[in-house]
Amino acid sequence: MDGATTVQKEKDSEQVLPFYQPVRKEIEVFTHAAKHNLPVLLKGPTGTGKSRFVQYMAAKLGRRLITVSCHEETSAVDLLGRYLVKGAETLWMDGPLTRAVREGAVLYIDEIAEARPDTIVVLHSLTDHRRVLYLDRHDEEIEAAEGFLLVASFNPGYQGAWKELKPSTRQRFVSLHFDYPAPALEAQILSAESDVDEKTAGQLVKMAGKIRNLHHLGLAESVSTRLLVDTAKLIQSGLPPRLACEVGIVEPLTDDREVARSLMDLIALHI
Repeated sequence: MDGATTVQKEKDSEQVLPFYQPVRKEIEVFTHAAKHNLPVLLKGPTGTGKSRFVQYMAAKLGRRLITVSCHEETSAVDLLGRYLVKGAETLWMDGPLTRAVREGAVLYIDEIAEARPDTIVVLHSLTDHRRVLYLDRHDEEIEAAEGFLLVASFNPGYQGAWKELKPSTRQRFVSLHFDYPAPALEAQILSAESDVDEKTAGQLVKMAGKIRNLHHLGLAESVSTRLLVDTAKLIQSGLPPRLACEVGIVEPLTDDREVARSLMDLIALHI
């Protein structure tokens, strides 16, 4: 899949779980959905913990996790598989979706709305009572193995109406909404992820809250928890705090120099 597929293998159920701080009842909901083989859709802005949550839940359930990061060229063939010529032979190679269905793994399709429409259509037979994958190119019908779970994510509104999921697709999933955590909880996450002191974590979270409310700046995305964690790590390692905020927050958010100066002015009031 030209680098679009990442396979993460969970060695065993006794390994240390990835850090994840629950925000609402997402762990409970996901656990019940997995029990009944119900596909799950995670909705929310970039950097609010969707991918980390899936990684955590796959490890908690003791299942292998296969991740597909979608883009505008992601097609059904990329998910299902293709024939490859090897020497004098023509061999079929399973795609990530097919491998997950055969093995009973958790398949995480990140930013599903970015994929081409034909990609989403092939998922429909796995999101209802059939739980079957049809490989027309390979003339094969595969029943999902025990443990197979389909999880997808997307950022509502970010791609625009032309990239929204159709209602007929959305209604095939149990859905969880992700957003920025409450300030106190977000500060705890920063401290746990970066070992930065509580005071600095609190300052970063307060500053992020201010930026998130600056709608007039026209930022495509605001300060994610992920950006805050990365910035906190830079500060913890000894980089001057304002420089850490510049390279960890401001520059990733904008290329507009006027907007960047406004953000740095705001950061100077808090850091």
